[in-house]
Amino acid sequence: MAKEIAGKGFNISPVMDRTYFHSIYYREPGGVLFEIATDEPGFAADESPAQLGSKLMLPPWLEPHRAEIEKAVPKVKLPSAKAT
Repeated sequence: MAKEIAGKGFNISPVMDRTYFHSIYYREPGGVLFEIATDEPGFAADESPAQLGSKLMLPPWLEPHRAEIEKAVPKVKLPSAKAT
């Protein structure tokens, strides 16, 4: 994708490793920023699929800001399983 977009004259960022995916970024002539991201390695990169969503996972570069991020992220209450 990067070669195709660059071939159309767009400036593209280097590939960014975002822990859960890899991205490139570019702006269209009107200034809108686009991101193209991979599916891999995926959100199970640092926890098992069964545990996904059970706690806030952060990439290493955001860990120093965990307290601030946790205050800003709304609490999510999952519905409890009803006994049948």
